[in-house]
Amino acid sequence: MTAEPAHHWPVPPQDGYTVDDLLTLPDLPPHTELIDGSLVFVSPQRYFHSLVIDLLVNDLRRTAPPEVRVVREMTVVIDSRNGPEPDVSIVRAASVGSWEQTYFPAEAVLLAVEVVSPDSEARDQMTKPFKYARAGIPYFWRVDMATTDHQPVVHVFKLDNETRAYTSTGTYQGNLKLTVPFDIDIDLTQIRL
Repeated sequence: MTAEPAHHWPVPPQDGYTVDDLLTLPDLPPHTELIDGSLVFVSPQRYFHSLVIDLLVNDLRRTAPPEVRVVREMTVVIDSRNGPEPDVSIVRAASVGSWEQTYFPAEAVLLAVEVVSPDSEARDQMTKPFKYARAGIPYFWRVDMATTDHQPVVHVFKLDNETRAYTSTGTYQGNLKLTVPFDIDIDLTQIRL
């Protein structure tokens, strides 16, 4: 007699999954993303990752103008085969439709933020910024952990509309002070073990 497997993994369709599948498949693990028609399951969050998300969300919400909303860990629909989940997003307030909303269209997103983890390093540094830029998201931040003091290092990028690629506008450690997409002043040293 053979033992029953502990999990029944969904079998991918021949042409890959779609955003409709991502949004309707039952029992997917939390924070599952869709990248190029493949479901991507993420590892459990590390403490640094969680603290940085909390810091950014709280400080951004405190100063956000009424025409935007700051959201954490919500799917951004880029196209039928791509639904990544930025750690933090700034979206147009008009795109918020209900309390049950589970995603935002890419055209509603002004800023996507990815906090790099070991399991997501390549996606956060190459795959997702490329897709966000192609989708026309104006700003992208990538947050790494400094190797010396374990504080956040925020790499800030702006979309070049002609090339549909991001260009670096600065790297910030200690204090993140920007004027786009609105006035931002975040003390990054608030992170403590």
